[in-house]
Amino acid sequence: MSPPSPTRVTNQKIRTLIADDEPLARDKIRMFLQRDPEIEIIGECVDGVHAVASIEESNPDLLFLDIQMPGKDGFEVLRTVGVDRVAAVIFVTAYDEHALRAFEYHALDYLLKPFAANRFQDALTRAKSQLLSEPAEPFKKQLMTLLGSVDGDSRYIKRLVVKTGGRIVFLKVEEIDWIEAAGNYLTLHVGTASHLIRETMNDLESRLDPAQFLRIHRSTIVNIDRIKEMQPLFHGDFTVMLMNNTRLMLSRNYKSRLPRHLGKLS
Repeated sequence: MSPPSPTRVTNQKIRTLIADDEPLARDKIRMFLQRDPEIEIIGECVDGVHAVASIEESNPDLLFLDIQMPGKDGFEVLRTVGVDRVAAVIFVTAYDEHALRAFEYHALDYLLKPFAANRFQDALTRAKSQLLSEPAEPFKKQLMTLLGSVDGDSRYIKRLVVKTGGRIVFLKVEEIDWIEAAGNYLTLHVGTASHLIRETMNDLESRLDPAQFLRIHRSTIVNIDRIKEMQPLFHGDFTVMLMNNTRLMLSRNYKSRLPRHLGKLS
């Protein structure tokens, strides 16, 4: 059963949750919010998983939501909890101008990092107006339409949000050749470029379509469409050669994961 839609009582403070993995961004948002006597900060989250748990537990009136966070990005957070959980959302982002058009088109507010006090106040004033006087249904429809335009209704992600060149852009997962673990990060190999994201291999694997991406090693995921051939090695291991001649190892422990259409390896 879906949770009841958040309602606002005008003589109560606006219960506000901050979700952003960057300490400086959280500090800035908190500092601005603490100046407003109508705001009550009920928590801060440093990743998407924590944000989901906090939203489900506290049902905030207002959510400041970073788009690029480890665990789950901002869009996944909203899909997980449902748009009924939060009465108003202000996105906090470093997207380039092209990506921001999506928010503007759907009339959803955002703060572009780094943001100034006057821009923050404009967004907060708009959120207050929405909470106190405007019906919730138009906002929910706008938010659902935005989520649909970003990733569609598929259970698997179609895009990743990646920091590159001082900005954040959408990366279509179909463009990824292969993925490797790099400590607490993952490296996404896309043609001659590579992008670093803070994510675990298991978590990302669970969000990728298994018909397109194959885990071939505890530290390697490969786009099946990029595989050119496989060559046997010793002790049941295989070399996986990609279209760009990159050589990867298929561990014998992962042979059973091979899709049927790739054939059975002896």
